[in-house]
Amino acid sequence: MKSGSCRCGRVKISVAGDPENVRICHCRLCQKTMGSPFFARALFLQSNIHVTGDVKKHASSDSLERVFCPTCGTTLGAWRKNGTFAGIALAIFDDRNAFEPTEHIWV
Repeated sequence: MKSGSCRCGRVKISVAGDPENVRICHCRLCQKTMGSPFFARALFLQSNIHVTGDVKKHASSDSLERVFCPTCGTTLGAWRKNGTFAGIALAIFDDRNAFEPTEHIWV
C-alpha cells in the first residue's frame, strides 16, 4: 500500500496493488491542467484507490475528471468518468520514488 496527500494534508490517498502503467503525459490538456510541461502519473484501478477528505472535480474532457483539493489546489489526478482507472499524480506520494515512469506519451 502506497499513500500520499495534497500539499495541505486535508486530502489523503492510498493505493493498493501495482499500477497498470506509470507514464509522463505531455498532451496539451495535461500541460494546461498541471501548469507544467507534463503530468507524471501512475494509473490504478479506481477500486484500488481510497481517498479521505473533501475533493472537488472538474471535467477536462468528455472522458476525464480532474480531482483536486479545494483548500490548497493540489491536483491529485485524473479519474476516468466510466469508473475504470485513475491516474494519480506521482508528486503526491509520500515516497517520492514509489513509482518509476516507464515511458513518455504525447511528446
